[in-house]
Amino acid sequence: MHQTLQPAGPARPSAAEANEAIRRLVESRVDGEWPSEAYEFLLEEWAAASRAEAQ
Repeated sequence: MHQTLQPAGPARPSAAEANEAIRRLVESRVDGEWPSEAYEFLLEEWAAASRAEAQ
């Protein structure tokens, strides 16, 4: 019998999805503080997705 493997963790977003998440994060700033940790995480996700899509 054939079994389908399930991913071990959540799938990475596409570059477009990560880019949109970055836009939402920047637009949602209310108090003027820069969410550096969240931004850096999303930027790394975008970079990884961009590299994967370029290959």
